Amino acid sequence: MLRFLSIAAAGTGVAAALAIACSGSLEPTTGVFQTPGQASTPEQAPSNGPTLTPQVSGTSQRLQAVSPVNDKVVWASGLGGTFAVTTNGGNTWLSRVVPGAEELQFRDVHGVSEKVAYLLSAGEGSDNRIYKTKDGGVTWTLEFQAGTDPRNFYDCFDCWSPDRGITFADAVDGIFPVIRTLNGETWQNIGDRLPPAQAGEAGFAASGTCVATLGGKRAWIATGGAEKARILATTDGGATWKAYDTPIVQGTSSSGGFSVAFRDPFRGILGGGELDPDLPQGPNVAVSSDGGKSWSTDGVGQNPFPGAIFGLTYVPGFGQRTVVATGPGGTAWSRDEGHTWTNLPADVTGFWAVAFVGRKAGWLVGTEGRILKVSF
Repeated sequence: MLRFLSIAAAGTGVAAALAIACSGSLEPTTGVFQTPGQASTPEQAPSNGPTLTPQVSGTSQRLQAVSPVNDKVVWASGLGGTFAVTTNGGNTWLSRVVPGAEELQFRDVHGVSEKVAYLLSAGEGSDNRIYKTKDGGVTWTLEFQAGTDPRNFYDCFDCWSPDRGITFADAVDGIFPVIRTLNGETWQNIGDRLPPAQAGEAGFAASGTCVATLGGKRAWIATGGAEKARILATTDGGATWKAYDTPIVQGTSSSGGFSVAFRDPFRGILGGGELDPDLPQGPNVAVSSDGGKSWSTDGVGQNPFPGAIFGLTYVPGFGQRTVVATGPGGTAWSRDEGHTWTNLPADVTGFWAVAFVGRKAGWLVGTEGRILKVSF
């Protein structure tokens, strides 16, 4: 969705909505960031905070999604048909453009190994596609392409295993045209298995984290753009779904849940917000302890940086409740599952996505191809 995030000039549009700079004109103000060719120099965040190490992606395109496979192999994706991959923890990155996809926006990526990965492009009509590589990005196979209906818009995907995954899409005529693969090659529409959509209900194609999978069968989808911001949940691999209301800011076409994460089958966190700076901005963080059936903001501190949360994630191996959240307006982390937050340095802005595979192995990606490794 939401056309705030869907057009080629999305970086500028979101910047205006958030009253911050997240387009290509963003200029870093300290040595946290580097230009291509500079040596990576770690900078320590405030006391007990993470170490931040800039890395050179090899592209100036905005990166919107990141998917670490382990502490060595990481995939990222972004505008201009671009993907990037590292096999040495980010010491060096290889950046390329998928042939024939030069005008596409790869809003999500899912890494399986150093050789295998999926890319999801979001746009209008047939610009919504899924590609897969089996040779480390040398070649890509087109596995799915949406029809020409301009209402088609695919926001995010996630996988239970290398061959089983699910992709969420904005509602069309009251139905979510969600697709699922059971073999890693073909994708089937299972929209008739999801609850009916509200008028305008959709996802935010911000960081590729509006859907989260866990184990072999559980998945959660965060929605917005409608009267109610909801979580759509399955416990049987997508065969059946239920919808649950959330207390996240809602009721406009530019508000709702942007990113959802679960640390076990019961405990999870939801981040989002309102893109229009003239409308109420919160609440933008909620937590669940019953598998997403109910959500609470009681005692939960609202995210301290300006604007919406585009992406959030748990940090494995650094206490069960440690979370990092990011968006164009800043980045913050919490040791207590969002009850209290600590901002990273003021110049850590313009990032769209974050992911961790361990406390020493996390990555932020964002505007101008910037990548920041985050280690606790």
